[in-house]
Amino acid sequence: MTERTELEKMIQGEPFNAIDLDLRLRREAARLACAKFNAHPSKGNLRHVTRLFAEFGSVVIEPGFQCDYGSQIHLGERVFINFQCIFLDSANIYVGDDVLIGPGVHLYTVDHPRDADQRASGECFARPITIGNKVWIGGGAKVLPGIEIGNNAIIAANAVVTRNVAENERFFG
Repeated sequence: MTERTELEKMIQGEPFNAIDLDLRLRREAARLACAKFNAHPSKGNLRHVTRLFAEFGSVVIEPGFQCDYGSQIHLGERVFINFQCIFLDSANIYVGDDVLIGPGVHLYTVDHPRDADQRASGECFARPITIGNKVWIGGGAKVLPGIEIGNNAIIAANAVVTRNVAENERFFG
């Protein structure tokens, strides 16, 4: 039996080594795709970014968008992603329909060990983020690994979302 790759471990939600060459090359490819779009934002150049995604409906992405891989991003219909957003998608990021994501929002699926020696080895792990339908995430908000945000929720600007947010809840952080 052959040993699984770091990509396979990452996708399976197991600890993986983020400094693995294949993962670094995949992040570089995503960075270049985002750079092409960000340098000359247009519908034509948006394809450089959306072709990375696992799935997407009708989406508007403003310039400044960055992602780790793109391959674990799932966007619903009528999703608006404002300027300077960062999606670290070492695990799946699911975004429902009719979602508004304010400028400078960061979605972090990746996390690191608390032990310094483990961190230094490059080991990390990731947990998915799920955002329901008709959610509004205010500018500058940060969503941490493993968070679920229910339908119709509102996340305040600059909030740090450290726990799940219920349907219809207004979260101020």
